[in-house]
Amino acid sequence: MMKIKVKLFAAARELASGSEVVVELSAPATVGQLRAALAREIPPLAPLAERSLAAVNAQYADDADAITPDDEVALIPPVSGG
Repeated sequence: MMKIKVKLFAAARELASGSEVVVELSAPATVGQLRAALAREIPPLAPLAERSLAAVNAQYADDADAITPDDEVALIPPVSGG
């Protein structure tokens, strides 16, 4: 198992009650597996996690992209404006 630290912003931070969460995943892991783990571990975050962008080491990432414990991972919710 490996621990992945995920930075949260905007609505995701509010739903998780914090700016960071740590998720345990089996290695090797992908961004998609991380999304699924976030949805399981923080149910209020589930709908938003599906629609949010993910970034790994400051680069947007697809669900198939690999992640490691050394990566900086961020979940970036959609922006709404008016």
